[in-house]
Amino acid sequence: MWKETNNELHKQFVFDDFKQAFAFMTAVASVAEEQNHHPRWQNVYNKVDIWLSTHDADDAITDKDHHMAKAIDKLYDHSNSPTKASKTKPTTEKMKLYADGGSRGNPGPAASGYVLLDLSDKVVKEGGEFMGNTTNNQAEYNALKIGLLQALKMGVKDMDVYMDSLLVINQLKGVYKVRHPDIVPVYLSIKDITKQFSSISFTHVPRELNKLADAEVNKILDLETGRPKSS
Repeated sequence: MWKETNNELHKQFVFDDFKQAFAFMTAVASVAEEQNHHPRWQNVYNKVDIWLSTHDADDAITDKDHHMAKAIDKLYDHSNSPTKASKTKPTTEKMKLYADGGSRGNPGPAASGYVLLDLSDKVVKEGGEFMGNTTNNQAEYNALKIGLLQALKMGVKDMDVYMDSLLVINQLKGVYKVRHPDIVPVYLSIKDITKQFSSISFTHVPRELNKLADAEVNKILDLETGRPKSS
């Protein structure tokens, strides 16, 4: 999902490896030439961040950017077609999900991060997204949601979830009630998603055992809040 931040459209695309990410960038470059609309982007190994704005409109977001965003999404969908997506299918149908979210200001600039591991604790997939200005709780719930959706995409059937948010874990286990109106929709969405797993468990862990997901959150926040303005 593209996010509007600082008068730009932004989205992060995650791939299996650098080779696939580079192939995607090459395809995007071709479309950019065709549309004469060139994005600002950043590539770190298997991740590609793209920002779109129209320089002729004083770096504002225009229909030209939305049109380009749709074209880029089509390229990404093609690069993650079933024949290629099958490469990311785990060797086991049971995995561990570590999820975390953070907001600098609460509310303030927020991001969600997740890490999927196999039963030998090998990292299989990691990712996250910037959420704009929101709260810690929103970011934590969103991290869980996008992590679970990624697991389903990879064919995971049994899931063990670990988070350092006691509130989120206890709400999902039914120990605490969900009262905040902004949390209810994402909570209900996650409950529907969990029904697609054969089994799922939720476990609270201390922050020091959730460092991988926390690192994803801070990496995204550093990129979004510390990156230079476009020229």
